[in-house]
Amino acid sequence: MDKMITLAAKAKLPTLAGNFDIYTFQNEMTNENAVIVKGDVSGKSDVPLRIHSECLTGDVFGSKRCDCRDQLLKSLVYLGEQPYGMLIYLRQEGRGIGLINKIKAYQLQEEGYDTVEANIKLGLPADRRDYTYAVEVLNFFNIRSVRIMTNNPEKINFLESNGIKVSGRIAIKSQSTEYNQFYLLTKKEKMGHQI
Repeated sequence: MDKMITLAAKAKLPTLAGNFDIYTFQNEMTNENAVIVKGDVSGKSDVPLRIHSECLTGDVFGSKRCDCRDQLLKSLVYLGEQPYGMLIYLRQEGRGIGLINKIKAYQLQEEGYDTVEANIKLGLPADRRDYTYAVEVLNFFNIRSVRIMTNNPEKINFLESNGIKVSGRIAIKSQSTEYNQFYLLTKKEKMGHQI
């Protein structure tokens, strides 16, 4: 896969989880994604990696309907403790269906549909996310292999089918609550997540 991205900007990003660098890249897409890097990842193998899709309701507002914020924070803390690692934050809200459709899906979930059924009822795929940008970022840094922080086998399959060696998986254990139990069960049973 050719490099379709170019570096737009880089700056220091001190966080509660540690000191990182933040990169932004320009590409043909209109979404502005963020790449958070700990240490020097260039040319490295076994790079701890989290590919995180935007979740405004969870990441920003702390919604208990999902485990997105929990996964994001645990990933940042883990990466902050490593000599090097990367988090790619993709702007693909609601598994790629956008915020408006995500809230419509929430309405359907309140009627008893699970997260997959709600998307399908809206005429949308269960998961519309694309990880091409992540592959381009990994190629930009010439990363040889990654240890991906995910419970989603589709991320692993996508990376491997696009030439990225996945040398391991780091499981992310999320806290189950009364609000997200059905959601987590659906991810496990219908989407194959390794929870």
